[in-house]
Amino acid sequence: MDVIAAIATGAAPTAIGVVRVSGQGCFDLCAAVFTPALEQSFAALEPRKMTYGSLLDRQGRCIDRGLAVRFPGPHSYTGEDSAEFHCHGSPVVLREVLSALFAAGARQAGPGEFTKRAFLNGRLDLTEAEAVADLIESETAAAARNAAAQLGGSLRRDFEAVYDRLLDMTSQFYAVVDYPDEDIQDLGPAELAASLRDCAAILDRLLATCDRGRVLKSGVRTAIIGRPNAGKSSLLNALAGYERCLVTDIPGTTRDTVEESVLCGGVRLRLTDTAGIRDTADTVERLGVERSRRALESADLILAVIDGSSAPTAEDRAVLDLARKSGAPVIVILSKLDLGAAPDALVDGTGSPSAAIRLSARTGEGISLLEDAVASLFPAGDGADGAVLTNERQQEAALRARRAISRAAEALESGMTPDAVLTDAEEALSALGELTGRTAGEAIVSRIFQRFCVGK
Repeated sequence: MDVIAAIATGAAPTAIGVVRVSGQGCFDLCAAVFTPALEQSFAALEPRKMTYGSLLDRQGRCIDRGLAVRFPGPHSYTGEDSAEFHCHGSPVVLREVLSALFAAGARQAGPGEFTKRAFLNGRLDLTEAEAVADLIESETAAAARNAAAQLGGSLRRDFEAVYDRLLDMTSQFYAVVDYPDEDIQDLGPAELAASLRDCAAILDRLLATCDRGRVLKSGVRTAIIGRPNAGKSSLLNALAGYERCLVTDIPGTTRDTVEESVLCGGVRLRLTDTAGIRDTADTVERLGVERSRRALESADLILAVIDGSSAPTAEDRAVLDLARKSGAPVIVILSKLDLGAAPDALVDGTGSPSAAIRLSARTGEGISLLEDAVASLFPAGDGADGAVLTNERQQEAALRARRAISRAAEALESGMTPDAVLTDAEEALSALGELTGRTAGEAIVSRIFQRFCVGK
């Protein structure tokens, strides 16, 4: 493969910047942009050890002083000869170093091309490659731990356990058919059924994690609803930690949905602050109320905010009715605790004060109770085992494999011949091969690496 190079750190000025290089012959190119302080040749630098020296621009002039590290293949991230330069994080310095590498014969790396080469060279399978992107994009500690475990092969081991079991079944069958004169024991129906059950159990366990995986990766779509001036925008501002929404004493200030991502109880909430739900003759406000209703329909969680400092109204009851009919979990919040609590405040229609959370967005009192409630509704776990499906590609392929195994089990139970059973088993093998990359086509592989940043 040709030599690729890219800046691996961000575009903003930073304390340290990194330029990565990979490809056969890259050490000769690196020698044109880095001079070790001890006057060694670049190819003679001790592998995987930082070496101090001068970084040169394309005219051979010193642009910075920093560190270089050499990773001979195949024991490198990409599986081929690779190197990194660590210098001061000036965008100008990084661009000059990259330009010097281009002048020496390297080309610009595409999005995810370093990781793609790691996959093509057998250093990673597709689930581990996807975990790299998930780790970079993780927004919670649990999501990062889950991605790190998957990068360590947790998902691959589960899928390969199923793949190997199915492969043993099919290869045993074909060995009996192709070599009838050999003393090869045929598979009986009981043994086939047991293998299929074991495979199905592993896939069922993984497929059951899909919702948790979506929460880990994408967060919880959360609608904040309530009548005008109930304290919805104040709650969003309190959770966001800054004044994201305009807050006034005038009802109907929020006339459109306002979105913000916050961490609450260790769970990423994709908050949508909605216009106050009420009947109104104002055309603009009415459009905002319609958007509020749409946000309610698509929410995974509803925060129903009621002014806890005043007596409940018919509009409060209407809001709670809408929340209950949505089918999503509902947390009822009695706001404005700092203004006092009305003794007859409406909670959830049952009159039970324990069903609601009293809080003050102004003082922060009660926010911890909301965090506890969110964490109990969406227990993502610590993500340490990594056995969670976090994207649609994995879910779809695992589901195809599971359905094929079900068909194989049904065919076996109905008394069909082993070759009919193994046709479905081979279909499951193909789906599992797509998951790990054994049988994934170029279109699938390219689509996966398009989501990566340049430099990774």
